[in-house]
Amino acid sequence: MPTLPNLKLLQVFASVVENQGYSRAQQALNMTTPAISAYMSELESQLGFILCQRGRAGFALTSKGEQFYAYTREMLTTLSGWQSQVETLKSAQGGTFALGVVDATVTDSTLDLPAVIARFNQRFPAVFLTLSVCEPNELQQQVLEDRLDLAIGHFPLRASNLVTLPLYEEQQWLYCSPQHALAQGDADVRRVQQTGMVTRRYWNQQELNKRGFRHSTASVESIEAQLTLILSGRYIGFLPEHYARSREQQGQLLRLLPHHFHFRAPFSFAFRRGRAREPLIRAMREILNPARKTERES
Repeated sequence: MPTLPNLKLLQVFASVVENQGYSRAQQALNMTTPAISAYMSELESQLGFILCQRGRAGFALTSKGEQFYAYTREMLTTLSGWQSQVETLKSAQGGTFALGVVDATVTDSTLDLPAVIARFNQRFPAVFLTLSVCEPNELQQQVLEDRLDLAIGHFPLRASNLVTLPLYEEQQWLYCSPQHALAQGDADVRRVQQTGMVTRRYWNQQELNKRGFRHSTASVESIEAQLTLILSGRYIGFLPEHYARSREQQGQLLRLLPHHFHFRAPFSFAFRRGRAREPLIRAMREILNPARKTERES
């Protein structure tokens, strides 16, 4: 394998080509014509072929010189990008950032978590990111213990020493599968309320009452588990509209009395009080809600 030419030789060669000759390249390179000529001769000697012709007819690349210039320009452009990336790493804030979210957010286009993470990584490429998926109560506890820097989700219970700021509302409907008894005939409110329902473990009795039910016959820790029980045809339950949409379109889920059984879950982001001014938390808040001016902690 041939030895790669010195980078300085390649930069001189590129400048000579782009300035169409040795004389015009003097100012760009801040070099004398004899010095430029010496560099060019050294480069041609290393390569083993002539790059250009110069004389009374003017400056002109040979056919091999034209090809070599194309290769050189491509390499120098790549190198320039590499240098910019290295400078970004030198100036960018490092460290780690721990983000937590509730489950079933990947289909939520309102949040668009993949885009949020992409923008955060673009701003802080040197930061090591961790992403956790937990139920709301666990997210709040991990934020309080500084195991998470920021959490996103629907938090039915308020926790002291947490700053919780609103993002948007997630639409939820009551669903059953086509195999469920309620899907076979007319369903009224009373009959639905007396049917076996699967709820989420972190819902207390007050939350259940707000949804129109006094009791449940099954409990789960995640929305994926809730969907599984609903698809069994033996339970009904609330699901986020975005999460259920594809299965509803495929006929695997049916909404039950949507004029009566529905609610909007307020989504928020939460962080521990006292950390609002930390750069990474502040940046993530701006990305999550760019229209919101940074609030003071209350």
